[in-house]
Amino acid sequence: MQRYQGGDRSVFPELVRRHKTPVYNFILRQIRTPAAAEDLTQDVFVRVVQNASEFRHSSRFSTWIYTIARNITIDHVRKMNLRRHPSLDQPASQDGDEGPTLGERTKDQHPRATVDRAVISTELGFRIQNAVEELPDDQREVFLLREVGNVPFKDIADMIGVSENTIKSRMRYALERLQKALAEYEDYAKNLE
Repeated sequence: MQRYQGGDRSVFPELVRRHKTPVYNFILRQIRTPAAAEDLTQDVFVRVVQNASEFRHSSRFSTWIYTIARNITIDHVRKMNLRRHPSLDQPASQDGDEGPTLGERTKDQHPRATVDRAVISTELGFRIQNAVEELPDDQREVFLLREVGNVPFKDIADMIGVSENTIKSRMRYALERLQKALAEYEDYAKNLE
């Protein structure tokens, strides 16, 4: 980032390469819509370019970029809450579960698994994803920043504007909720090892 701030624009693709996937995953887990997550990830890097001069090296670049991603995600969620009708890209909800988007409804949604292990693994993956999505917003945010973004607790606290102990408490509560939600799959997980 120092080189980019110094005028070396050739290093920007390296910044994108290093941070695009983790930032995308963080946003996707917050908004749950791949197309929108891709757009918002691009918006993050546009903001990096626009605000490069504001980055101070007193914190890590990853903390700064996750702060930008968090703010963009919050803005997006607020805008979506104001919409009166769902997006065509948004997953359809059926009985409280996420369903396919309109475009995905034309695809074959019933692939035949040939191995029990693959079925259990897929089921467990969905269950984990649902358990994370069911966390309260403040706990999910901390969990994703820590586990997906590998952001230190202190940096998350600075980013969100609360104490580090509050962040650690949110993480502990998130882990306790996830443990309870996934307790019935403990034996399945052991069989996958």
